[in-house]
Amino acid sequence: MNRLYPLLLTPHLVEALWGGDALVSRYGKAGSATATYGESWECWSDNKVANGTEAGKSIGELLHSMGPALIGLTRLTDRKDFPVLTKIIDAHQPLSVQVHPDDVYARRVEQAPNGKTECWVILEALPGAELILGFAQDCDAEQYRRRLQAGSLSEILRRVPVKKGDVFYIPAGTLHSIGAGIVLFETQQTSTTTYRIYDWDRVDANGQKRVLQVDKAADVLDFRASSRGPVQPFNYRYLGANRRLLVIDDHFGLEQLEVPGHVKFLTEAAATVIQAHDEAILLRTIHDEVPLLPWQCALIPAGLDRVEIRAEQPTSVFTVTPAGAATRARKRLTALGIDTAPFDAFLAQFV
Repeated sequence: MNRLYPLLLTPHLVEALWGGDALVSRYGKAGSATATYGESWECWSDNKVANGTEAGKSIGELLHSMGPALIGLTRLTDRKDFPVLTKIIDAHQPLSVQVHPDDVYARRVEQAPNGKTECWVILEALPGAELILGFAQDCDAEQYRRRLQAGSLSEILRRVPVKKGDVFYIPAGTLHSIGAGIVLFETQQTSTTTYRIYDWDRVDANGQKRVLQVDKAADVLDFRASSRGPVQPFNYRYLGANRRLLVIDDHFGLEQLEVPGHVKFLTEAAATVIQAHDEAILLRTIHDEVPLLPWQCALIPAGLDRVEIRAEQPTSVFTVTPAGAATRARKRLTALGIDTAPFDAFLAQFV
């Protein structure tokens, strides 16, 4: 096996009816200045490595060849795809009103390895920007179908205003839509299973509407009135750096790490996605230095024990890890002698 090093990833741009130009003009992605890109897939199984001895290989190929050295000694070792997918999304127009299935339904009905739970960090939001998150009142499948047919479903959708820095957790079964004027960072289970309910009567270049999946959506929707709002993060200090736990559930962990100049980062035997923010950073190991430009992404193999993150200007990064994030965080807090009761309250947001 070749020496382990931080894997710089080439993002995958996705055009969308609702997309804009932010991913190219403000987030440095290589694409057409006239195209409408909705998503930049930063880390997923088909992303190619852009540096070093593994250049040209996909994360999926490396997962097959490297196994635990890439993903760690977890229940995810035998997967054929990388278990988390990270994106930057530019919602120039609103996305469809939609829902995703949970793992059980996805396996039974779609023959897929898992469903889709996700979370969002708001990077930009125009004044008045909002999300749709669940129902404003209790509903049921019969009322849902009746209102869809009558065109009145929007009357019971719950709208939530957003601002830069807000974090939202979207478990499978939650009706949702990203509103116009929002750019966000998404972390999700690796899945493309989406059940569209309403798409604002849009048509593509050929005058065709996108297909809706009203019946399957009815199977998986949580029809209860929702009160879910922004996540309350958990702040602590570790290895000389301020850290903020944003989301931890059974599928992934998302954290924000402050980089005042340089910080030490331990992988704790877990594959770690590192997403630079609006300043360049340098990932340094004993043998290698890998620069990341603003909003570039790298994957740190689980077998690479420690990395130093350097920045000429104070900045922060997102770090994303697969399953087991809660256990790793609890060990850190215990080692620091920090009372874990507030941490348990943080975790309760994702039950």
